[in-house]
Amino acid sequence: MPAPASVTYFSALPRKSVRVTPAVQSLDRGLSILEAVGHASEPVTLKELTALLGIDRSNAFRLANTLRQRRFLAHPEGRGEYVLGPSAWRLARGYGRSRLIALCHDHVRALAEKTGETAHLGVREGSHVLFLDHHVAEGQMVTVAGQTGQYLPLYNTAHGKALLADCGLADLKGIFAGVPLHAATRRTIVSLDRLAVVCARIRADGIAIDDRESLDEIRCVAAPVRDPEGRIVASVGISAPISRFPQKRFATAGRQASETAKAISGVLAG
Repeated sequence: MPAPASVTYFSALPRKSVRVTPAVQSLDRGLSILEAVGHASEPVTLKELTALLGIDRSNAFRLANTLRQRRFLAHPEGRGEYVLGPSAWRLARGYGRSRLIALCHDHVRALAEKTGETAHLGVREGSHVLFLDHHVAEGQMVTVAGQTGQYLPLYNTAHGKALLADCGLADLKGIFAGVPLHAATRRTIVSLDRLAVVCARIRADGIAIDDRESLDEIRCVAAPVRDPEGRIVASVGISAPISRFPQKRFATAGRQASETAKAISGVLAG
């Protein structure tokens, strides 16, 4: 039985061609270099890059050298091989932090509203904690230091000590090499030996506190956030004036921060 006329008509229509914009060959090759170096477990030689791209050595060198000049690639210890450079790591870190903020923001806000205080999300940046996000409880007129984008020392803040929880004395010496521990208040920890003891306690309890160690008028509590491999990747907690944060509140606030940290860790694992 012949097909209906309408079907025959539509099937006979010429198909509209789809124009595909050609790739920029040099850019494509440059990205191939970044992928190859990023996936390699060892520094990559120019010979290996040349074989990967299927081009002559001089062209491969120019591409790799351009990436090195832009600091997307680097030479380890002055050798001629290639590893990822600081520009590539900044991009990766920026993506990771943007994703972390997106995944954690609702939890940070919920912690603030549950406690009626200011909640923060922090990550380690060298010897400091960088606050990526914060939320102030609705109706709260008196807020505390440590807003989004602010850096504070690791050694005298609850967030900082939560981020250091897995560190032993040798780790702390590496992190604070050349960094003096100044006493912001009379309660500030200024000894790495003592800080190592505090880190061990935080590792066991899962809670870090700042009992007027950074500012005389502020108390804070924070808990470490861990990735699926168990590594500490962030901290979450609350800060409040001592008038609203008596010492007896540490247990309840610590439990609330710990629960939030575990919920965020669960999200990261999913």
